[in-house]
Amino acid sequence: MLKIKKNDKVEIIKGKDKGKTGKVLRIESVTNRLYVEGTNIINKHVRQKDQSKPGGIIKKEGPIKISNVKLICPNCGKPARVGFEVKDSGEKVRICKKCNQQI
Repeated sequence: MLKIKKNDKVEIIKGKDKGKTGKVLRIESVTNRLYVEGTNIINKHVRQKDQSKPGGIIKKEGPIKISNVKLICPNCGKPARVGFEVKDSGEKVRICKKCNQQI
C-alpha cells in the first residue's frame, strides 16, 4: 500500500517547484514517481500526426519523485508524514502523524 494515492493533495518539499501544492494526477509505482497538477512543467515537442492533429510544443506536467512530496492532511490541512494502522477488523488504513486521524 502506497502512502500517497491518486487525487491526494500534496505539497512539493524539494526541487524547482518547492512550496507549490497540487492534486496527484498519476502515480508510477515501479519508478516511484508521480505527476502533480500544475507543477514541474516541461515542454514536449510533438510531431504532426495528420491534418486534424497539428504538431508543436506542448506544455505538460513532468514526473516528481515520491520522496520529494508530502501529503496534505485533509483533517488538519498541514503537510504531514503518513503512517499506517491496522483496525480491529483487519483493515489497513493511512493515518496523519500530526493529528492521528484517518486519511
